[in-house]
Amino acid sequence: MNMTRGNGKQPMDKVIVRLRGGLGNQLFCYAAGRRLAWANRAELIMDHITGFERDHLYLRRYMLDKFNITARLASPSERLEPLGRYRRYLAKRVSRILPYNKSRYIEQKGIEFDARILQLRFKGTLYLDGYWQSEGYFCDIEDIIRQDLIIKSPGDEANQEMARRIEDSMNPVCVHMRWFNNATAQADHYDHNLPKDYYQNAVKKIQALVTSPCFFVFSEDIDAARHALGRFDDKFIFVNHNRGDEEAYADLWLMKQCRHFIIANSTFSWWGAWLGGSKGKVVIAPDIYLKGIAGWGFRGLIPEAWLLIPAGNKA
Repeated sequence: MNMTRGNGKQPMDKVIVRLRGGLGNQLFCYAAGRRLAWANRAELIMDHITGFERDHLYLRRYMLDKFNITARLASPSERLEPLGRYRRYLAKRVSRILPYNKSRYIEQKGIEFDARILQLRFKGTLYLDGYWQSEGYFCDIEDIIRQDLIIKSPGDEANQEMARRIEDSMNPVCVHMRWFNNATAQADHYDHNLPKDYYQNAVKKIQALVTSPCFFVFSEDIDAARHALGRFDDKFIFVNHNRGDEEAYADLWLMKQCRHFIIANSTFSWWGAWLGGSKGKVVIAPDIYLKGIAGWGFRGLIPEAWLLIPAGNKA
């Protein structure tokens, strides 16, 4: 596609956003890039390859094809191929010695919200590389983001039936339980897994705030979820028919149809809660600070309207 300005001659400015991580992180990458392109009247282009080439542990891949996104995918030259790894390294080195507003390769520093990007104006081509895990990067175009992230409805009967059960419930509550490090039924002992008290206290809080809640539990490990819920187990509907990254979008589609949310330390359920519900929704998030690749609790991550419940003192 040959994008030009109104005079038909000058090439259009470009934001090339490097997607990475699972579905939740890819959505954050997209939303930050979309807002930066919007603010600069630039074309948004998605690098759907290079952020996954070295992911030998999780084997993630591009997962945004089930959304109402019209941005095109990057060509090999726009991905800095050939020798992309080395050319990105050089681009980063150059950008580190330039003033922020002169850089053409914006690499995220740390994980906390960085407001500088909101004022960034540029001409030509700009690369955006990071996770950008905050609604602060795109909340001023919330309506555009919500329109872009409409999810294509899964056509199978299992998901359609579950959607009907959610719709028929008076107050459906999404509960997402994320387990790290090969969780088992004793998953609350593993690093980054939330203690079961968090989920149990969150359920009690919802019951105090919401009339006749019906809980729908989403988890990649249902046995660990049952263990964590303990005596609350019989009050929940467990949603476990969607499997793997291929069907993650279908779980997100179901989650966002709930009215209220109990989320894990997970960008996946963060997006379920942000996209779903109504203006009066209750969203409960874990109040915990975690470092590393699955960091949580840093500045800018949790929207102000969401409720925080303590989830241990890990660091």
